[in-house]
Amino acid sequence: MMVLTVTATNAAKSKDKSCKLTDGLGLYLLVKEMGGRLWRMNCSFLGKQKTLSFGSYPEVSRQGSREENGGARSAGRRARPG
Repeated sequence: MMVLTVTATNAAKSKDKSCKLTDGLGLYLLVKEMGGRLWRMNCSFLGKQKTLSFGSYPEVSRQGSREENGGARSAGRRARPG
């Protein structure tokens, strides 16, 4: 599993369009054209694609976003029918 480093997270920039830097287990850092960096996760719930947002970097740290991601994944497993 490829994880983002502190150096890569701090240096993340996008010039022309938004880009995603993956951290593993569905978590990624969305780097916006204007410089914003947002922690997000894509998942499916009841057959529909959803995007969860955990906040912006550096307000939410890498470790904090990983903990949020783990909590969301656990909640998703508990919420699935069957």
